Order: sequence, then C-alpha cells, then structure tokens
Amino acid sequence: MVYRFLLVSDEVEDFKREIQIDAEATFLDLHQAILQAVDFQPVEMSSFFICDDDWTRRTEITLVDMGAPTDADTCLMEDTRLEELLEDEHQRLIYVFDYMFDRAFYMELREIITGRTLREAVCTRSVGDPPEQAFTEEELEKDLGKTLTPTASATGEDFYGDSEYDDDELDREGMGGFEDGDSVSLSDLEERY
Repeated sequence: MVYRFLLVSDEVEDFKREIQIDAEATFLDLHQAILQAVDFQPVEMSSFFICDDDWTRRTEITLVDMGAPTDADTCLMEDTRLEELLEDEHQRLIYVFDYMFDRAFYMELREIITGRTLREAVCTRSVGDPPEQAFTEEELEKDLGKTLTPTASATGEDFYGDSEYDDDELDREGMGGFEDGDSVSLSDLEERY
C-alpha cells in the first residue's frame, strides 16, 4: 500500500508538496522525505501530530524522546510505522519543524493506493517555495516588533554589565563589616542583622 500526502503551509500561500510513501515506512522515513522535499537541514526536534477534522492535535510522534509523562499519547518516529496510526483517507496531520515558534506544515493523507509498494518516498509534486526553515534575527525582530538582544550602544552597557564596574562597589562595610578570613557564627549574624 502507498500513502499519498499533501503538505501545505500557513506561511506561504502558493506552497504545496505531494509525497508518496509506502504504508510500512516509519514516521522517521516520512520526516526525512519532507526535509528532502523542502530542502531543509536535519533538525534535532520535530514532531508529527495526528489530528482530528478540526486540526486538534491528538497523538504525537516525536523525533526524540522528550520525557513525556507515561500517560501521554507519544510515539517515536523511528519505532512507529505509518500504517499503525493512519488508516483512513483524508486523515489530517501537523508536522512541526520549528518548535521555538510552533511553525508547521499541515498535511492530509489524500489517497491510499492499494496493490502498490514503494522502496523509498518520492516527492511527486512540488509547487512554490517553502517557508524559511528558521527565522533570521531581522525577521524575528520584524515579527516581534522589537530587538532581541540589546546592543552596547543602545543600552550604554556591555552584555554582562556596566563596563565601568568597580570592584570596590561591594566594600566590606556593605557586607556587614566582615573581613576575609573572619569566622562567623550564627549568633554574630543574628546580632548584626
């Protein structure tokens, strides 16, 4: 059996990819086929979500075990075959490729082709350019409407603090008059504070 998936993006209007893959393939195989079809670099974290008709996320199939509670419906991509979770045409999935900003492709199992098999996944239709895999700092700043990291010229400070830092700012008197090497008992502290 062969599954024919359609991928679209909510970020790029004219983007579409169609991928055909054997039903016995794993979600890891589908993950790699998507990366190849959109020319993305391998990522450390991504997940598929099996969804209902309203795109509500139900079962998660993740690339790596993220220590989810045992009662959560979570599977690993490399251990889960497509046919184990996908049985019906028009089944909806979400493929999250950017966890930081919850960016994803929306997928639908458009057709189940019986009587055929595929050795490896094939991108059978490619329309438009995919969204960027990761935002650049400029895109993030534009999207968020502010700068992400203050610069020294903008704040008058270095990243780790004021460049005019003086070691004597924390004088011994500010520490209750204790000198280096002084032994301090609990009663000393109670008396001073």
